[in-house]
Amino acid sequence: MSENKNQRIHFIAIGGAVMHNMAIALHNKGHRVSGSDDEIFEPARSNLANHGLLPDKQGWFAGKITPDIDAVILGMHAKNDNPELEKAVALGLKIYSFPEYLYQHSKQKTRVVIAGSHGKTTITSMVMHVLRHIGQDFDYLVGAKVEGFDVMVKLTDAPIMVIEGDEYLTSPTDPRPKFLHYHPHIALISGIAWDHINVFPSWEGYKQQFELFIESIGTEGTLVYCADDEVLQEVISRCSANKNCPHNVLPYHEFPSKIKNGTTYLLPDENHKAEVPLRIFGRHNLQNLAGAQLVCRELGISDVVFYQVITTFTGAARRLECIAQNDTMVVYKDFAHAPSKVTATVAAIQNQYPERRLVAVLELHTFSSLSRHFLGHYRHSLDPADVAVVFYSHHALQLKKLPPITPQEVIDGFGRSDLNVFTQAEELLEFLLSQNYANSNLLMMSSGSFDGIDQHGLAKKIVSSAEKL
Repeated sequence: MSENKNQRIHFIAIGGAVMHNMAIALHNKGHRVSGSDDEIFEPARSNLANHGLLPDKQGWFAGKITPDIDAVILGMHAKNDNPELEKAVALGLKIYSFPEYLYQHSKQKTRVVIAGSHGKTTITSMVMHVLRHIGQDFDYLVGAKVEGFDVMVKLTDAPIMVIEGDEYLTSPTDPRPKFLHYHPHIALISGIAWDHINVFPSWEGYKQQFELFIESIGTEGTLVYCADDEVLQEVISRCSANKNCPHNVLPYHEFPSKIKNGTTYLLPDENHKAEVPLRIFGRHNLQNLAGAQLVCRELGISDVVFYQVITTFTGAARRLECIAQNDTMVVYKDFAHAPSKVTATVAAIQNQYPERRLVAVLELHTFSSLSRHFLGHYRHSLDPADVAVVFYSHHALQLKKLPPITPQEVIDGFGRSDLNVFTQAEELLEFLLSQNYANSNLLMMSSGSFDGIDQHGLAKKIVSSAEKL
């Protein structure tokens, strides 16, 4: 793929989170960008409109595909029989998934890829935060909004590219995980916990994807990994025995820390003589921080600089994000949906505020979480909460074409007899507003929206009512 300016690039399924950000990035780089989609939601709709890239009509139109197009970028939302895809194939146009296009774009760059079943967005954000603060120019792809960055994708002529490496499928025509396309110089794996059971129905098959990722690094690359994760240790040992590991393998562990007055501090070590205050907390974040430090070190950033900068990191959007608070309570929302993420997030809040009552709410929204056969993986994940709540909607089950599940099946799966289960957003909202939040925290966990509940508005109401108690 040529990197000449003013290329003609068409996006099939331009409305996706990464796809529309990539379209904007290429538009800003000087290329002529067009696209199609059969549904475009906010914020993609407004973002595309603001750059003059919103399609005139929703739907697929074979007439948009013409011989002068230099590249077609195919999104996961499209189907194999998409008329625009069929026309592009018939014309012999160059068709890329977005991971393939990113690799082509970054061939001459130092590629950093952050992978893992959990924590990859946060670690990618940490590395980006440090690079920005030291003035290092770099490209990136990250899966969430990051403070200080206007977009989720940046494509320029910078010498470094930082990529959040997702193990989900590449495109309708390519069933390989996205991260197998990037061939990183520096790679990090944060941990392995079974996810995406709709495309990886076996645990062994899921773990194998990470073995393939390790193999894709090459012997001259660097692999940074969380040595606190037993499954990851097992996978790396197997790769090493098969001689599929890079020569440079760097383990990391959770940073030693202490909590004082609701703030987490890194304890002194040989690299820093004083306690380092953080604006993040939780065991996973302390692991994430250690991994980000090693990645930054491989990029030539000193530990002294890393510690100075990381004190101002507040986290990625929807990752333990504080959305309202007062002196005696905090309302957090978090993207947690897989069992390991839910367990870690609930434990992080409970450990940070041991003197406060915790109300924890989880929405079952993904294919995995809505499968009755997978519910047992959540057993005891909500146990640290004083009040535990699970919400799911029948509409979500219908959209994913899954059989119904009953509240009792959810209670049995979570292994908690006092679990509060709701299937109607109005009833959930009424329950949450009825709670006594004196000296309490509320945690809302979902990759969805609780069927449209305004979480920020709810948080303000709850904080306001708590102040009156």
